[in-house]
Amino acid sequence: MKVLVVGGGGREHALVWKLTRSPTVSKIYCAPGNGGIRELAVCLDLDATDIHGLFDFATGNSIDLTVVGPEVPLSMGIVDLFEQKGLRVFGASRGAAQIESSKAFSKDLMKKYRIPTSYYRVFDSPDEAVSYIRETGAPTVVKADGLAAGKGVIICHTVEEAEDAVKMIMVDKLFGDAGERLIVEEFLEGEEASFLAFADGKTVLPMASSQDHKPAYDNDQGPNTGGMGAYSPAPVVTEELHRRIMQDVMIPTVQGMAAEGRPYKGILYAGLMMTADGPKVLEFNARFGDPEAQPILPRMENDLLPVLEACIDGTLDRISLTWKKEASVCVVIAAGGYPGRYEKGTPIGGLEEAASEDGVMVFHAGTALENGKIVSAGGRVLGVTALGPTVREAIEKAYRAVGKISFPGSHFRKDIGMKALKREESA
Repeated sequence: MKVLVVGGGGREHALVWKLTRSPTVSKIYCAPGNGGIRELAVCLDLDATDIHGLFDFATGNSIDLTVVGPEVPLSMGIVDLFEQKGLRVFGASRGAAQIESSKAFSKDLMKKYRIPTSYYRVFDSPDEAVSYIRETGAPTVVKADGLAAGKGVIICHTVEEAEDAVKMIMVDKLFGDAGERLIVEEFLEGEEASFLAFADGKTVLPMASSQDHKPAYDNDQGPNTGGMGAYSPAPVVTEELHRRIMQDVMIPTVQGMAAEGRPYKGILYAGLMMTADGPKVLEFNARFGDPEAQPILPRMENDLLPVLEACIDGTLDRISLTWKKEASVCVVIAAGGYPGRYEKGTPIGGLEEAASEDGVMVFHAGTALENGKIVSAGGRVLGVTALGPTVREAIEKAYRAVGKISFPGSHFRKDIGMKALKREESA
């Protein structure tokens, strides 16, 4: 079976890595891929957003299944295009992907179907948004409506910070067209968690819990990023909270999308805040999280391919998932300056040494192969992932591997997984 994976980040490297373990997969292509994916798949000179070029490749090369990683091609309608021509493709349709591509749509959906989330208002005018912020005060959260590579959410502790956020998003166009509209919403307190599930339009099959680390620096300081690391499982998601999340969030969302005429097939990702009143949705994503895919997929004992096909065929109710008891921790190594401007083309040392330890996988995110050497080619460069009998041992193993990798200006958080340790120690 020939598979095409769309995307070129750490998430896609983890997907390709997992698919290579499927006995029915004979060849994997990846568009555009990266320096690490090249070791496992044939990388194509096609951008993930070139949906017509990808379609032409899939038809011309008898691709049996296309797996879409990033949100942008989903929002462009790649799944609709492929399905209209009879090609098998895994991912959310354009209408379903709007749950991520428009935060206003997502919030309105949650309000309509009584899915727990924060109070919010949507604005098309910066002046009206500022007036509302002055009236309601801070802390508050200001979000660009559209896709902003995980960086369109600004937590504001003062009214002045919130006013600046509105200006950056709507006037200065920091996130381009994604800031044509914005959402001002209630600031929620608690601990965050990521909850991912497979969906086939009616059945929801949850994955192992995980927790992302969005801010750039230790102790959740600094600007938001696409994610500086993640671990699985997340102890904050207890069995009772897991039940509530499925009952109050995941199942009603898939049912609501079906009622809206947007059957949801693919990955449904809920970014949650565990508040004193229970879990509330911060945002939905229409695809595997990045970096959450990197610690989750190594823990998954199932062959991934039948699960993806069941989502397409509407037979997910016949699938059950099993997970390794081991914990998994992913530490992202970023380029100097990220999430701001950063240099590319910097040679990376120590990759083979880092990957040599048992249970360690170095997933490439922003890398390229130049003159036979792996160099940096993005903001988040690598995701060093380790499995261990406990969270503590997985953390120690991941950071030992991180210590073997070096390139000028690189930085990483040193506290990935610490929230899990604190919970375990206080239990």
